Amino acid sequence: MKVTEKTEQLVQPILEELNLQLVDIEFEKEGKNWFLRVFIDKPGGVDIEECGQVSEQLSEQLDADDPVTVPYYLEVSSPGAERPLKNKQDFINHIGHSIYVKLYEPINGAKSFEGVLKAFEDELVTIEVRDKARKKDTTIPYQKIANARLAVTFN
Repeated sequence: MKVTEKTEQLVQPILEELNLQLVDIEFEKEGKNWFLRVFIDKPGGVDIEECGQVSEQLSEQLDADDPVTVPYYLEVSSPGAERPLKNKQDFINHIGHSIYVKLYEPINGAKSFEGVLKAFEDELVTIEVRDKARKKDTTIPYQKIANARLAVTFN
């Protein structure tokens, strides 16, 4: 079992108890060091105390289960303002927010779109995008989305 999968099994009960959501898990080598990063969130965002609480409890679970065979650093944090949208529920939860999506293949000649997420229905994502001075809706099949994240906009 991959480190990220085992970490997800270990962290999920901790997050449920604290009413927090798992956004993503990464296990990456940077330079000569390995990092196990767990990104958590909740409506309104998470604070440093919640990240610390999850880190402490998860660290105990990881020490007991020992799924990582190399020395590593554990980091638990918020995904930030431009958090990734990893699954269908993330899209549903962020209707009305600005998002950025990258596609596997172009739609109407474009492989990326930024705008307001209007709807997620029947495996279709509808985004209101600006086209010069006007706004128009673009509908994208969910399976064509390579990755998506919230977008910070300045008005």
